[in-house]
Amino acid sequence: MSKKTIMVVDDDPDLVEAVSMKLEAKEYKVSKAYDGQEAMDKIKEEKPALVILDVMMPRKNGWAVCDEIKNDDTLNDIIVVLLTAVGDAVKTTNYTHHDGKTTLADDYLPKPIDLDKLMEIVDDYCAN
Repeated sequence: MSKKTIMVVDDDPDLVEAVSMKLEAKEYKVSKAYDGQEAMDKIKEEKPALVILDVMMPRKNGWAVCDEIKNDDTLNDIIVVLLTAVGDAVKTTNYTHHDGKTTLADDYLPKPIDLDKLMEIVDDYCAN
């Protein structure tokens, strides 16, 4: 049985590649997007099993993407794992603690990310 599709969304191409390589090594199918709007377009088309989603991105931030996924009856079963460094930078950004507390994400991982921990999270949700 083939593994599920995981989408990696971050405006840092190096992070997208590093995460994608780890996922592909575990035989997951990988889809990539580099901003929130591109992610939503691909999510609607591909309907991945899980989305690894950065918070601070151009065009549409990760919280907005997460809310759009979780409030859409055709997408809300997609698992969302947020990656965020916002906790450390909240005073220098337009993001608020309220955004983080009201998110409907299934899980989150602080940046800089621990790739092994991220793979454990993915496997917990997607291995079968």
